[in-house]
Amino acid sequence: MKATTRRTVGTTGLEVTALGIGSAPLGGLYADVPAAQALEMLETAWDLGIRYFDTAPMYGLTRSEHLVGHTLRERDGSHVLSTKVGRLMTTERAGRKLPPAPPKNPLDPGWWNGLPFREVFDYSYDGVMRSFDDSQQRLGMDRIDLLFVHDIGRVTHGDLHDHHWNALTKGGGFRALQELKAAGDIKGFGLGVNEWEVIRDALEETDLDCSMLAGRYSLLDRDAADSFLPLAQRRGVALVVAGVYNSGILAAPKGGRRKFNYADADPAIVAKVEALRAVCDGYDVPLAAAAIRFPMRHPAVTCVVIGAKTATQLRQNVEWFDTDLPEAIWSDLDRALDL
Repeated sequence: MKATTRRTVGTTGLEVTALGIGSAPLGGLYADVPAAQALEMLETAWDLGIRYFDTAPMYGLTRSEHLVGHTLRERDGSHVLSTKVGRLMTTERAGRKLPPAPPKNPLDPGWWNGLPFREVFDYSYDGVMRSFDDSQQRLGMDRIDLLFVHDIGRVTHGDLHDHHWNALTKGGGFRALQELKAAGDIKGFGLGVNEWEVIRDALEETDLDCSMLAGRYSLLDRDAADSFLPLAQRRGVALVVAGVYNSGILAAPKGGRRKFNYADADPAIVAKVEALRAVCDGYDVPLAAAAIRFPMRHPAVTCVVIGAKTATQLRQNVEWFDTDLPEAIWSDLDRALDL
């Protein structure tokens, strides 16, 4: 399998490349990303044959959607585009009454060069419909293929989770997505989250075409492997796996940046990473190559999405994805984690 291999997204009729582009870094995740640099990366992705692009209003507080739309809106239409709902963007002006600022999301590292907006969570029917319309305008495109409900879950929302879950279920958020699909405005919908448990819960409320799961099915973190992936496969939920490097620790050189799931990695995690690295060194393959290909071994997984800040980083990711890996490496990697 190569990065440009086409894969079918469940029953949607859509075909994505096995490697897709996640655009959170273009919003200024961890560091400033100048617009020219971001656009060069997106252009390079297209030139390399990648045809799946994911974005979200959250990324750079709408900046990412503007950049992705600029790149795609006059292309030949051979791509698949996904964005997300659940956050509306507004400005704080004198005299305007806004809801209280949401509590700090523990999985949100902030944006170095985000645009001057503030997020307001809204998973209701009206909130989903408005978010869809707003994204179309920012992208400059009337075509959005997939919509993901973004960051619903107890880790993200804490004590407010039940409030937001009620908006999505009893308040009509899922109904809005169903109507958009029935009208042909989108081809499919699901959740885009860091918590597999909430995808499981959503399947009790509606049928999901696909979902994006970040960081919970990786070479290092197998949390979803036994409890969730078999369920997704039985229910026909096509999974897009993001966060395959767990915030970079699986792609960093030895002694490099030690971020794990958006925070500084503790010594136990670092030790596991070095054990995995030792196995890969024995096969003379990069640890990152094993990390980016690992999720594709499960039949529930349709594609992997990675974020890149530069064209050079993107080319490196494509090279890692296209690396031929010996079958024996996988059992050795499992043993390194005592699995």
